[in-house]
Amino acid sequence: MYPVNNTDANTKELGKDLESIAPLVASVEETPDPIPAEVEGTIPDWINGSLLRNGPAKFEFGETYYNHWFDGMAILHKFKMERGRVTYMSRFLRSDAYKKNSERNRIMVSEIGTVSMDDPCKSIFQRFFACFDMLKPTDNGNVNIVKYKGDYYLCTETNLMHRVNPENLETMEQVDWRKFVAVNTASAHPHYDPDGTSFNVGNSFGMKGAMYNIICIPPEKLDPKDTLKGAKVLCSVSPVNKIQPSYYHSFAMSENYLVLIEQSLKIDLMKLISGFIKSKPLCDAIHWDPKQNTILHLINKHTGEVSPVKYFCKPFANFHQINAFEEDGFLMMDLCCFDDGQLLDIYLLQNLRKSGKALDEVYNRMSIALPRRFVLPLHVTDGTPTEQNLNTRPSSTATCIKTNKNVVFCQHEDLHGDDLAQYGGLEFPHINYEKYNTKPYRYFYGCGFRHLFGDSLLKMDLHDKTFKLWHQKGLFPSEPVFVPLPNAVEEDDGVILTVVLSPSQDKGTFLLVLNAKTFEELGRANVPVNMPYPSHGVFHASA
Repeated sequence: MYPVNNTDANTKELGKDLESIAPLVASVEETPDPIPAEVEGTIPDWINGSLLRNGPAKFEFGETYYNHWFDGMAILHKFKMERGRVTYMSRFLRSDAYKKNSERNRIMVSEIGTVSMDDPCKSIFQRFFACFDMLKPTDNGNVNIVKYKGDYYLCTETNLMHRVNPENLETMEQVDWRKFVAVNTASAHPHYDPDGTSFNVGNSFGMKGAMYNIICIPPEKLDPKDTLKGAKVLCSVSPVNKIQPSYYHSFAMSENYLVLIEQSLKIDLMKLISGFIKSKPLCDAIHWDPKQNTILHLINKHTGEVSPVKYFCKPFANFHQINAFEEDGFLMMDLCCFDDGQLLDIYLLQNLRKSGKALDEVYNRMSIALPRRFVLPLHVTDGTPTEQNLNTRPSSTATCIKTNKNVVFCQHEDLHGDDLAQYGGLEFPHINYEKYNTKPYRYFYGCGFRHLFGDSLLKMDLHDKTFKLWHQKGLFPSEPVFVPLPNAVEEDDGVILTVVLSPSQDKGTFLLVLNAKTFEELGRANVPVNMPYPSHGVFHASA
């Protein structure tokens, strides 16, 4: 454990002489046939399944180049573990974007940070009408691999995703959310109830502006080819400003409620439309507005009723939820929070490929994510007293004060000690989701960011706000995934799986297995491939 010290909890140590990570954002080839990994240490023989990991892996076509890390073509990686042995394979997602770009050997489909290149042979008249084609969303599902009705999908944050085969990683059919529910986008981070019911959030855009929509997907398949049949919009929530809705990457869910986080990171729809005509990328229309407080919208997940009470917080940016649960009439919501919304600009490829002092300067501009708890009182009425802290739980220092009719202002509690900032805060959080999602819990795991990508793994203990650390200089672990021990008794009985990369070594990639309880290394499985830094992943248990 690492003791609390007296440094400012919100002040990270500045980067100095940071190692170049350009190899972690370089294009790679796929490995469609499984290859054996060289195992060091021990891969527990009870782990019978695969770590599936998604992310961007091709950043140019011909003479055309992407501008942003989020733009790269999606690739699906698979580390299969069976009786202590490991194999690796990977395949590019055969999205329409990938196929069109490959056929023409140029960027033909716009992504969040890159506008598709016009054909130089087109006339001015043809180029004008080509602007309308850019309104068509990408299906480059490089953000996450998610599960609906037992099937796996690669998705981004548009209305299009692809079902994939977890065994051979082949791309199956494209699925359009709009054929089932009236949304134009959907987040890449759904939540799941124990019975398999899924929840997600999607935007819809119309003549009167934007709406947020809560989506519910039933767990049952109607037939083998069923994808999203039975999906419905549970409710719709109006943004404070319909032409400047908030950008969101995920949302929070407890046993009975969903929390939509309307943060201070805004999408300017007018700028978005004009940007398409002027050949500006989508990310140019996203801006940070520190004058706008964050608003939390509470929705009953069983009835779809939206609470008239709005919970306000100071401005923050959020990408990933840790957990949420209800206790003693309160909803505890744990998030990784940034104090500004500049992260999208930081992850331009031109920044990630810098070196020396220029790379240090990029890192030093980046704020860090810190784990925080917000406490929402669930039973606020006209008779609830104002101007006093409603959080009566002695174990929590978070405050929630009713300031007006149907208005509660929430001040967070830090879920960390003063030492976490030295390790760059924490992002890519993960818990024992199967048993502790929506329930009181003690542990969560994540990456520490003393670089632009994660350079350590952390295990946080909520009981005393201390952490355990795995770090080796020059190595960059990605999002940790918890896999429980069969017949586990305690919350942290199991292992942590992650993929670790080395930018200074050619073909320096390995699967890392840690004892989740002690955070000691059990084993690693080295594979002779180059792999770009991935985004998210899941553990797929073998039948």
